[in-house]
Amino acid sequence: MSMSADDLVQLDRRIVLATQAGLPLDARPYHRLASELGVEPDVVMERFRIMLDDGRIRRIGVVPNHYRLGYSVNAMSVWDVPDGNIKAIGKKVGALDIVSHCYHRPRHPPDWPYNLFAMVHGHSQEEVRYKIERIARLLGDKVRRHDVLLSTRILKKTGLRIGN
Repeated sequence: MSMSADDLVQLDRRIVLATQAGLPLDARPYHRLASELGVEPDVVMERFRIMLDDGRIRRIGVVPNHYRLGYSVNAMSVWDVPDGNIKAIGKKVGALDIVSHCYHRPRHPPDWPYNLFAMVHGHSQEEVRYKIERIARLLGDKVRRHDVLLSTRILKKTGLRIGN
């Protein structure tokens, strides 16, 4: 099936509208979405690849609600590590099964010396504290200091929204 440039723009918009609240909860979400949109699954997957490649969408990923999963304590651990090693250090921290996401952020001295962020979740403050101690042991002398920011509420859990 050949589509015009205008048809592709409209299809991309329909894909975004249909998925901005999440992909269908289905074993084959792209197939289900394709069926709903009246196109082949390969077309939907290719349009997603194109939108990822050209930057219209940044990523496709799971956004869990940790509270609904039973994790009542959520903490962002922030670390001051050498800038020259941040990629290697970040990969090690991000690979830990106790870290849900890990990323590099700019420092804002003198008030904010931290450049590596790692999110952990737990059923208790003790569990979260233990997980952060695990990260500290992994980092060893590579970390100059760290802090822990406990979540007090759920923040944004959605991506970009467009209107019909």
